[in-house]
Order: sequence, then structure tokens, then C-alpha cells
Amino acid sequence: MPGESSPVRGPGAAWRLAVGTLTVLPVRPVEVDRAVAGRAMSLAPFVGLLLGLAATVVLVVAGGLSGSQVLGAVLAVGMLAWLTRALHLDGLADLADGLGSGKPADGALDVMKRSDIGPFGVVTLVITLLVQVAVLARDDTAAWVALVAATATGRLAVTWACRDGVPAARPTGLGALVAGTVRRGAAIGATAATAAVVVVLALVAASGPSLLEYCRPFDSTAAFGYTSYSTPPPGIIYEHFAGTDLRPGGLLHRLSDDPYLITAAGLLLAMAAGLGAAALLRRRAVRRLGGVTGDVLGALVETATTVTLLVAALLL
Repeated sequence: MPGESSPVRGPGAAWRLAVGTLTVLPVRPVEVDRAVAGRAMSLAPFVGLLLGLAATVVLVVAGGLSGSQVLGAVLAVGMLAWLTRALHLDGLADLADGLGSGKPADGALDVMKRSDIGPFGVVTLVITLLVQVAVLARDDTAAWVALVAATATGRLAVTWACRDGVPAARPTGLGALVAGTVRRGAAIGATAATAAVVVVLALVAASGPSLLEYCRPFDSTAAFGYTSYSTPPPGIIYEHFAGTDLRPGGLLHRLSDDPYLITAAGLLLAMAAGLGAAALLRRRAVRRLGGVTGDVLGALVETATTVTLLVAALLL
């Protein structure tokens, strides 16, 4: 038809499918087959990186200008929900209701298809959102980079959930389209690339004061004899924090004083924990439902994201 845009083909189709599936951003139609779907799911963690960076802007600016890191955290989590149409949160609630129903696979899938949310879903959503906000409300250097690592890990969980050997629970729907489309090598490559980006961001975060410092009306370093015009080197900050209550209290800080090592190692361990938690949930869903669905994939995103944030808070 004249005036209609033709479906996108070629390498760009996978990227557009990944963005269109995982975000609210509009994209041109693409010709979708299982090969394109597999490439799109391999690109999922890179969409997560972009989502994390967008939410970081909200976290830093809102927290800095308002003076309330809690407000920044709430708005950052809200931004993620808006950018994803809250579909992943909806999937988490639906899966909680389905698994909590105690019904056989067909009955549990019927529960998950309903538009309402049951008590299992409500409780799961409340706990998940509270954990995310509580972690991001921490006033430290690692908050923003932990957010980016967590959003990338959440989408990386989708990549692994779509690898060879993982079946679909239904013959139709998103799960049927993407299940089993990602080769193991592609999943490993996506994981390595995502980890490399997170390590670079970790080194950036550890190299100087928190981004929050640049948005505050008053520079907290002034309490130590510095002003916003004479920021001390990273080593001075960490030496002054040593042995005080202002020094980060994560577990890794008890093992090393190197901020670069602590931040990079802590985030990688947090990502591993997030992927591990998602793998356990995926295994439970496959055994209980017979495979994955779009709701299962959404639940894996939120599970991996939340666990990554929680472990990062414990370690950093």
C-alpha cells in the first residue's frame, strides 16, 4: 500500500525487534522469523544497558536536585516501568499467581492469562519494588552503576532463557517465537560483552566521586576541607573514609581497600547471582508449566534485576 513502511530486513531487523519487544519505544515493522528472533534475544542485554543509563539519569538528577535519594530511586524505578510498559512487572505478578495457584500446568497457564492480579502477584510486586527502591536509595558511588548492571543482567536472563533446549509452554505467543532460538555460543558471547561493559562502567564509577556529587547544591567533601572546586583524588577520599561510618559497608570492603577491584568484582558477582536466581526460576517454570512464556520471560527480567541490585548492595 502506498505510504506504508515496508518491514525491515537484514541486520537492523534484530535490533529493532529487541527494542520493540523490550521497550516502549516505537520501531518500524520487521520481518520476524526464528533466526531474527534469536539474534534479537542475543541483543537483549544491550537494550538493558540503554534502559539502565536512562534510569540512571533520572536517579542522579532527581536525587541530586531534590536532595532526596529515595525520591530519585522511586522515579528511576518508575522510569524503568514506563520504558517497558510495566510488562516485565506484569509477567512477574502473573507467574507468581500461576505458580502459587497449585494447579496443573494448563490451569496455571489459564491463571496467568487473566487480566487481574491475585494475592501472590501483589505481594511479589510489592516486595520486588521495595527492594529495588531501597537499594537505589543508597547514597554511594555504586548506586548508578549497579542500576545499569542490574538492568543489563535482567535482559541477559532472557537471552539464556531463549537458548537451545528451553521449550515453549504454549504453541503460540512470544514464548513460542523466541524459545530455543539462541545458540549457546551466542549467549556466552552476549554475557562476556555485557560483563566487559559493566567492568568499564565500574572502573569509571570507582575513579572519582559519585555522580550524585555533581548534582547536589552542597558538596559533602567540604566537610573534609575540600570544596567543589578542588576535588581530592580518589585515594584521598578512600583513605579519609577508612575506619569511619561514612565508608561503604559492603562485605568486599572488609577484604580490600582498592575501589577499582571492589566495584568491578562486586558487580560481576552480583550479575552472576542475578543470572543464577533467574536460572532457578526458569527451571521451576519449565518443570511446572512445561516451558517458557512471555510472562515467564518478564518474571526472569525482574528477578535477575532485583537479585543483582540486592547482592550489589551487600557486597559494595
